[in-house]
Amino acid sequence: MFVRICGVKLLLFIFYTTSAMSLFQNGCAYKNCPISLPDKLNVHLVPHTHDDVGWLKTVDQYYYGSKTTIQKAGVQYILDSVVDQLLRDRNRRFVYVESAFFFKWWEEQHEDLKEKVKNLVNERRLEFIGGAWSMNDEATTHYQSIIDQFAWGLKKLNDTFGKCGKPKVGWQIDTFGHSREMASLLAQMGYDGLFFARLDYQNKGKRLREKTAEMIWHASESLGETSDIFTGVLYNHYSAPPGFCFDILCNDEPIIDGKNSTENNVAERINKFLLYLDNMSTYYRTNNLMIPMGDDFTYQDANVWYKNLDKLIRYGNDKQKYGSIVNIFYSTPSCYLKSLHDSNVKWPVKTQDFLPYSTDPHSFWSGYFTSRSTLKRFERVGNHLLQVCKQLSALSMLQNQPFDNNLASLREVMGIMQHHDAITGTEKEKVAFDYSLQLYNAIEACSINVKEALKKLLKVEQTKELKDLGFQNCLNLNISACEVSEKSEKFIVTVYNPLNRLTSQYIRIPVPEGNYEVKDEKGFVISSQIVPIPVLVRKIPGRLSTAVNELVFEAKNVPSNGIISYFVSKSFGMFDDRSPKVILLRSRRDEPSSDTEFSIGNSEISLRFNQYGFLKNVTTQITGTKQLEQNFLYYEAAAGNNLEFANRSSGAYIFRPNGTEKELANKIEVKIYRGPLVEEVHQKFNDWTSQVVRIYKNVNFAEFEWLVGPIPVSDNIGKEVISRFTTNIQSSGIFYTDSNGREMVKRVRNYRDDFVPYLKELVAGNYYPITSKISLEDKENKLSILTDRAQGGGSLQDGVLELMIHRRLLHDDAFGVGEALNEMAFGEGLVTRGKHLLIFDRPSTSANILEKRIELMTLLPLWTTFSKANDLKFNNWENKMLNISLLTPLPEHIHLLTLETWSNQQLLIRFENILEKGQSIDISFDIMKLLRILNVQAYRETTLDGSSWLSDLKRLRFNYDKVNIRDAKQTNINEKDNLAPQIILKPMQIRTFMLFR
Repeated sequence: MFVRICGVKLLLFIFYTTSAMSLFQNGCAYKNCPISLPDKLNVHLVPHTHDDVGWLKTVDQYYYGSKTTIQKAGVQYILDSVVDQLLRDRNRRFVYVESAFFFKWWEEQHEDLKEKVKNLVNERRLEFIGGAWSMNDEATTHYQSIIDQFAWGLKKLNDTFGKCGKPKVGWQIDTFGHSREMASLLAQMGYDGLFFARLDYQNKGKRLREKTAEMIWHASESLGETSDIFTGVLYNHYSAPPGFCFDILCNDEPIIDGKNSTENNVAERINKFLLYLDNMSTYYRTNNLMIPMGDDFTYQDANVWYKNLDKLIRYGNDKQKYGSIVNIFYSTPSCYLKSLHDSNVKWPVKTQDFLPYSTDPHSFWSGYFTSRSTLKRFERVGNHLLQVCKQLSALSMLQNQPFDNNLASLREVMGIMQHHDAITGTEKEKVAFDYSLQLYNAIEACSINVKEALKKLLKVEQTKELKDLGFQNCLNLNISACEVSEKSEKFIVTVYNPLNRLTSQYIRIPVPEGNYEVKDEKGFVISSQIVPIPVLVRKIPGRLSTAVNELVFEAKNVPSNGIISYFVSKSFGMFDDRSPKVILLRSRRDEPSSDTEFSIGNSEISLRFNQYGFLKNVTTQITGTKQLEQNFLYYEAAAGNNLEFANRSSGAYIFRPNGTEKELANKIEVKIYRGPLVEEVHQKFNDWTSQVVRIYKNVNFAEFEWLVGPIPVSDNIGKEVISRFTTNIQSSGIFYTDSNGREMVKRVRNYRDDFVPYLKELVAGNYYPITSKISLEDKENKLSILTDRAQGGGSLQDGVLELMIHRRLLHDDAFGVGEALNEMAFGEGLVTRGKHLLIFDRPSTSANILEKRIELMTLLPLWTTFSKANDLKFNNWENKMLNISLLTPLPEHIHLLTLETWSNQQLLIRFENILEKGQSIDISFDIMKLLRILNVQAYRETTLDGSSWLSDLKRLRFNYDKVNIRDAKQTNINEKDNLAPQIILKPMQIRTFMLFR
């Protein structure tokens, strides 16, 4: 039932009418499944297609089937053809995954066909598996974006098809390795199982030999059985058995059954298939086998497939007359999973992840952790705006069709961006351009919502003085450019805080030469500082900007989900004491004396640099002074012919350095800028690499803002640039990386949890995905590096962390993309700019809390908009632009993960405990005060994705091979609704609620 607020009595379905919230969630999941026979080898044939949402062609090119010279693939024809064949024969089945493609097709169909498709879904002959907007990557994606794109895809399926549209199986068949967090999220969404194809070739071989290719995955150390999910590894990739691909894209022989035909091959083909099944059965624990029958973009002429599969089933089962125990039938992954469940077999347990992925001794797929660095960053900007857009649209109640469409467009493009050939950087460059264009257009659309919401919440839409306020984005702040601040002598900076806690953050605004004054919302002048923009930043190809400086000021105490505006005006007098002091240091070749060492910092943290301008040590109040060095280096990329393993090239997927790393430069130019708010060291390593190391006033971390590119390749050698941090921490080969931005995973150099690795590539084989953080520690000290995008990294020596920040390669690695990762912009190699945040502390709960806070501020900083104000009078401005808090803050360690309008009069809200088990106890808070502000009349808890009532969720339970891995009696925290106003969150728990206005 619903929770009632303020005595308002509500009936169960008065607000929520979609059948997605049916009381019988499992009533459809395993409906009409074939019955496995106990005395037979039951063969589940699963017709499927794998349709990349962009890769060699753009999304639309794949959907419409254009550019056939690149790839013969047309998704609309697949869906047309499959539906036609399913309607011809009730025995046939098909599974489909990518909601982005399906709903593109769905909108083009007439109502009569839509009703027929709904019947196919209700009868489980057409079944959705996965069901997210795209099949997301698992190494470079952030959990917030994963949840969002699943929630949107599942919402569309539930709104369209009801309970029978809800998938119960995850289908991550083509992602390049698998993360623990992804499995945990699927479990929390109510999935019963997960199947995939790609894992380390050594791991797969061992698992098949030991019959452990199907397992129970304990996917979280904090969440207990809530995160457990049955997981299976497919036997032959996700392809049909060799020789049995019956598709217009394949060259395999059809089954020829003409009685009088000299080409009749039934006996030969069936015997070959049965031999394949007999061999496969030796590697699995039950008398059920799942055989995927499909591949990339197959079923464009489904008749070819089904005609031959019908024969395969008929003639294969005819063999039972002669003693065969093989029972072949059309099935789905869900039905296969149910058969495994009903077998009552005990299953082995898996605890860590399946990263990195390798396909041979020289092919570690750890290059894509960094590939297309700028696209990875742009995706984070898209997520940032999506959260802001969702929150402000909900809080200001923007609910008419144009605003809904704007929000939907950004949701859907962000879903596409999570695809395993999008954010990974493994697509063709023209496709990457298309992704960027789609995201830019969607950002522009949702920015309209942000603008209108701010005007509505600030009540400025009818104010004459403020009628021209634009609340414009400056998407080029990453290259220190912004048209409004550069061309206006007076302008307003409005910031929105998407975090549900008070925050203070520094704002940097590109400006031309001159003095500037900043006033807060009360009209008081606040401290500010001018810092020059580094020369290499000003020379970035394509940067059209008059800004030579950045204006720095602190947006102080911005309230939870709050808005503050600042008025900036330019003056033309002499620089005052806020102007920076500049110190020029000698270059390395001058060999200056030791007395030219220098430091920057504050009372919390300081960094000392040696006489050559390189970082030397760090001092904090907690740790004292410790060794800390940082430098840029690069690996030369292997450039083989790809004809054999030992000649594999480094490419978009593969990281394969050709020997040891090299120093980037033998000299360094340094300038220091000091002021009341920030102290900075500007380092120039060479003509294509520079860095700003800065420490702001009253912060306890350091910021390293790097710029790399265009990477020179005139020597015909590709290069992969790293930033390396060196300490004397005794880490003993152990370090930690985050799993999709959530729980940290322990890594051990040259080690795997599941098998003894044979590492011919010691560098690439020890690289892991860094979505948000990498750290190492000993008993006394801990170093953590936070990133602003996904990157690859590792610890190749004790006390040392390195992160790869940019790659420029001249050879393809022969894994399908067909071109080198040689990104160009404005006729030159691509330049990338980004940040690493450094925290040096003792290993403690307080350090973990600090890191989580900074992670959130990195992921969701203040969203900054700019408005021209040339004719604005200060008095009028002071009376209008107020400091506004829109929501009450939640308790410490509780993060408002999601707030968005879900449908008419409904909001979706998610709360998250950001700390892990051992770092936090259960945290409770009263939800009522927050809900009253939102004018909520009732609420009810849902699964993580928001598509099902949590109390209706009944997941399949499987038997463990060993119960001592974890306490078998641990409570499943998703078993029932907690309907009390007091909300309790366990460590790492996310709880989702539907709110009714």
